[in-house]
Parts: sequence; C-alpha cells; structure tokens
Amino acid sequence: MAALMITVNGESLSAEVDARTLLSELLRETLGLTGAHVGCDTSQCGACTVLMNGRSVKSCTTFALEADGQSVTTIEGLSSNGALHPMQAAFKEHHGLQCGFCTPGMVLSAVDLANRNAQPTESEIRHWLEGNLCRCTGYHNIVQAVRAGAEAMGGGA
Repeated sequence: MAALMITVNGESLSAEVDARTLLSELLRETLGLTGAHVGCDTSQCGACTVLMNGRSVKSCTTFALEADGQSVTTIEGLSSNGALHPMQAAFKEHHGLQCGFCTPGMVLSAVDLANRNAQPTESEIRHWLEGNLCRCTGYHNIVQAVRAGAEAMGGGA
C-alpha cells in the first residue's frame, strides 16, 4: 500500500492504495464518483476520461499513484453552484448524447480541446474525439455541441 494525496473536484484527499490501483477504481470504488465509466479497460472507448491538471486522461489505464499530488476533475466536478459548465450545456442544447454512457468522457475531452483551441474546426473536433467512442450517434450532434461549447467557453474552462 502507498499513500496518495490528490485533489479531486477541488477537494484535497488522501488515500492508501495498492500500487496496481487504477485511477478509475479510486474514483469509482473508493470515492464513489461513478461518472467516469469503464467501458473497455484498454483506453479505446474514452468513457473513463477525466481531466488531470486540465488535460484529458483515460482513467482506466492511469494508475492512481500517477495522480499523486495532481488535480483531477471528473464530470461530477465540472458544474459550478448547480449551473452546468458551458460544455455540458452545449451537449444538452445540441442533443450531443443518446444513452449517455460516453457523455462524461466526451464532455471532459471536449473541455480539454476547447482549452487548447477556442475555435476548433469540425475536422479538428472529429480528430480530437477519435479516442472517445459513441455507439449510439453519428457524431454530428456531438461535433456541433463541442463547437458550441468551445465558443461558449471563450477559450477557458
């Protein structure tokens, strides 16, 4: 077991974890934050995406100890004071979801993109989201949602 200090959704936490514990396990099983879904365990689907220090990472292939001393944001921590984050609002407005399984990972990945590129093109959005799979949609609404969310964010979270 190893000691871990981590900030999750703005809250500083400490935990004892086995060296093999994945970040997704820590979030879901230890902290009860189930928004990061585990769909493939191989980082192919992106449903487990979270932000670590503002950058999107696949939590199902990131060891919890890699997050020691880092700041992690899950979908549960994205909204503020009950108001949806602009990217969440854009996904809602543009119906960028169907079943919702992939949505948390899509939204967090899109936030990272928008922080890097305030006005991504359709091609850039589609390329960025290649690591996030949706089995329900044709991606058209997701792309529109990401574009609108990035514009609403104005280049910042």
